[in-house]
Amino acid sequence: MTTERILVVDDEEPIREIISSMLSAAGYKTRQACSGMEALAILNSTGEFELMLSDLMMAELDGIALLERSKEKYPDMPVIMVTAVHDISVALAAIRNGAYDYLLKPFEREQLLAMVRRALEHRRLKLENRAYQSNLESLVAARTEQLRQAMTDLERSYDITLEALGDALDLKDAETEGHSKRVTAFTIAVARAMGLSGEKIRVIARGAFLHDIGKMAIPDHILRKPGALTMDETQIMREHCFRGYQMLKKIPFLAEASEIVYSHQERFDGTGYPRGLKGHEIPLGPYRAAQSISIARDEVERFSGTQFDPEVVHVFLQLPDTIWEDLRKEINSQIYRFTYPIKAAPILTSTRTT
Repeated sequence: MTTERILVVDDEEPIREIISSMLSAAGYKTRQACSGMEALAILNSTGEFELMLSDLMMAELDGIALLERSKEKYPDMPVIMVTAVHDISVALAAIRNGAYDYLLKPFEREQLLAMVRRALEHRRLKLENRAYQSNLESLVAARTEQLRQAMTDLERSYDITLEALGDALDLKDAETEGHSKRVTAFTIAVARAMGLSGEKIRVIARGAFLHDIGKMAIPDHILRKPGALTMDETQIMREHCFRGYQMLKKIPFLAEASEIVYSHQERFDGTGYPRGLKGHEIPLGPYRAAQSISIARDEVERFSGTQFDPEVVHVFLQLPDTIWEDLRKEINSQIYRFTYPIKAAPILTSTRTT
């Protein structure tokens, strides 16, 4: 037994009765309206019907006007226009205005029922498709959120792994313990002051944190030698840039950072190593051995244009000394645990940068 409700609208009672009788015999629930205005009143009081059959030529409010007003409120309700042969051009106009189809008078019972079934099936498919699209959008949104969370978890796992690499280097070269963390924090401060994007900052920060990772491949007797290195030992020590690059370049999320590792001993004037890059051939990623803050500022300014990029130097000199002091205290704090680079950004949010 079907439960579809059909509204039959016609100003001629015999026609309403015939149509309603045919539909009721087929199992549909019908309601009659003797005018367009009454049809609107019924729709407003009872809500949308699954289908409406409406005569075209009616006094007060004709079928076209009824179609337009009902479609505004109930766009998913199919409307079949019922018309005489001489109204065929008007019926076609009604279809252009949104009617599902038209039925010519006089019509056979099977013609009526076949058209009604098609109209109801069209509505059903339309609603199912919309529900499918809505469910699909919800599913995509849910899957996107799951993917985002998975990527966040994966990136956090990467960062913990990076911290472990940094800790391993600290164990190998105790004299530079905490150096990579300080370089990273200072680098992030400069990069943020330069207005770089978050993604660019993360790449630079990774490169800064891992800039000395290649030293893990340097023999201990050279790395830990207390005195001056010989020329041959110096050449081996200088290999740490390339060794670090080789370690990282095959790791997809570190590919860009590996270029910074490769280039961190280059000089702006081209006199650095290992490739003698100059100017903007050198990837961004400021680095310099530890000095006092005042000495470091003077030396950075003195070597602007030779060792250092003048644009980066300009930004560096605009930052107050307190930012470096605060960052160093933060890094050396006993309660501070550096999980790179997730913890790096929050350090700067509470630090004065103006």
